[in-house]
Amino acid sequence: MPDIEDKFADFKSGFVAIVGAPNVGKSTLLNQMLGEKISITSKKPQTTRNRILGVLHRPGSQLAFIDTPGIHIAKRPLNIRIVETALSALGNVDIILVMVDVANPDPDSEDLLVKKLEKIKQPVVLALNKTDLVKKPALLSVIDKWAKAYSFKAIIPVSAILGQIEDLIDAMEALLPKGPPFFPEDTLTDMSERFIAAEMIREQVFRLTGQEIPYSTAVTIDSFSEKKKGKLVKIHATIHVERTSQKGMIIGKNGSKLKMIGTEARKEIERMLGTKVFLALFVRVHKNWGKDTKALRKFGY
Repeated sequence: MPDIEDKFADFKSGFVAIVGAPNVGKSTLLNQMLGEKISITSKKPQTTRNRILGVLHRPGSQLAFIDTPGIHIAKRPLNIRIVETALSALGNVDIILVMVDVANPDPDSEDLLVKKLEKIKQPVVLALNKTDLVKKPALLSVIDKWAKAYSFKAIIPVSAILGQIEDLIDAMEALLPKGPPFFPEDTLTDMSERFIAAEMIREQVFRLTGQEIPYSTAVTIDSFSEKKKGKLVKIHATIHVERTSQKGMIIGKNGSKLKMIGTEARKEIERMLGTKVFLALFVRVHKNWGKDTKALRKFGY
């Protein structure tokens, strides 16, 4: 039998932090690279609140991606924690992947990020996302601007939504250090099914409600029956809001909005688990939880 060191003599592996302003497509990119949905998405900024790990296995390498919340100038306690979570990923990875939206730039957030990169020693790759929405002359201008802003190891135009990402993966693979894989070949993420289920419920709140509602909600899983072959998985979850008026908006007339959220979330959870799911949702008011340190900890922020 070959020695394990010989088996991985030419293997490369490492951690990659995906960072950028809110709503640039980080979670969409991660899901595309993995070929599976583990990170929730919506058209609203700041959908991602936690660090999400996703592992990409290639014949000669393993890339462990950390999808981070959007970096922005934050004032609210919840948002400050979200940005701290994103920035904390920068120091403990092998490569930093910066994403920007070429169709809708966010100069303030981008300037903040470039300042943070000035202290970084790891190689940094820039992905220019949503190139399908701009014409070539405009894209060339953006490439020139970013080439002058920072010394990136590579600047790669991509379209995460269309899956045009192979050049980007190749560029990151080339920068990986040599070493054996960190995770077994069947590992997709280190996030629990309970966590991902809660995120999928929160995703539907983001997609199906308006105004401030998505940013005032948190989701906790109260019970989650074990997955057994052919058995129905039963999940009871609570959507927490900050005000009584928001509770009414989440529930909707005759419970219509809550039913819609539950139906769409259940479909996503069933796709993830590969089995039928019974999902019961409850809505509770936890006044101003987004400003409450204890509540933030309780809800996992």
